[in-house]
Amino acid sequence: MHAIRLHAFGPAENLTYEETPDPTPAPGQVRIAVTAAGVHLLDTALREGEPGPFPVPPELPTVPGREVAGTVDALGEGTDPSWLGKRVVAHLGMVPGGYAELAVTDAARLHEIPPALDDAEAVAMIGTGRTTLGIVQFTDLGPDGVAVVTAAAGGIGTLLVQYAKNAGATVIGLAGGPEKTARVRANGADLAVDYNRPDWPDQVRAHLGDRKATVVFDGVGGTAGRAAVDLLGKGGQHVVYGWSGQGLRDGEPLTFTDAERAELAERGITSEPVLGPVMLRKAGGDVRTLELRALDEAATGRLRPAVQRFPLADAAAAHRALETRATMGKVVLVPGLVPGLVP
Repeated sequence: MHAIRLHAFGPAENLTYEETPDPTPAPGQVRIAVTAAGVHLLDTALREGEPGPFPVPPELPTVPGREVAGTVDALGEGTDPSWLGKRVVAHLGMVPGGYAELAVTDAARLHEIPPALDDAEAVAMIGTGRTTLGIVQFTDLGPDGVAVVTAAAGGIGTLLVQYAKNAGATVIGLAGGPEKTARVRANGADLAVDYNRPDWPDQVRAHLGDRKATVVFDGVGGTAGRAAVDLLGKGGQHVVYGWSGQGLRDGEPLTFTDAERAELAERGITSEPVLGPVMLRKAGGDVRTLELRALDEAATGRLRPAVQRFPLADAAAAHRALETRATMGKVVLVPGLVPGLVP
């Protein structure tokens, strides 16, 4: 098979497209003929040797990637034979191996892909979708709500805009540049503004009139996150799920001085991260609960993931695009696409 391998930590160019031995599923595992592999911003950090949420960086050489979809083509000993030939999607968890034509994982991680979804959409929902549903469980949006989404053209941001609109809320989407703001507007936002323009908060205030934001979904942090918090009214929520720093992977979390926190408390505004373990505790501790909800939301059409596909061989280009915020939606690698072409 062909796979993307990383032999040394460093820039995106260190990701190489190579021929490697086919993996063999162990007892209780399946092998998936991969048709779509998800790319996450965390992958770019791991590529440079940063452990992120993991205890240590990955052991080299490694095949990155933890989200795959495709068809089960081989079974390990003792695995339920009914999985053979099924179209499935799985999050591989702590064990990478997704950037490849073949990947193995435990059968317990599998979900059968609903007929209404293509494989790339399923990959988007198994990772980005489950995170989105983990985020929104901390809010109670309705027709009186005003939601500000700071990275509204991204994979999560796209779904947050849709979720808030489905709840009847007014939605303000922030994105960088005219192409992205046009995409946010087409996705259903009531107002899409370019956060590279210094007057964007004034545009939002003019649009809302006497109304204030009730929730800010913040995946950016930095100056954009701070300006978004200033739009919140009494009792508002600042829900933090990342800090990409307006174009930098290593952005900084939005922090407040003691005086600013006192002011927020006086206005009844809460500001809290809802990442990882916090998200899972709210969902009852079972990540599969969020995965099943995400796939169901997409299968019924309530949420529609945006996907940007790259050929598997162009994984380095996908990483560069993701790091510089040149992508829109979930980035997915597809074996078989012609290298050098970005659909």
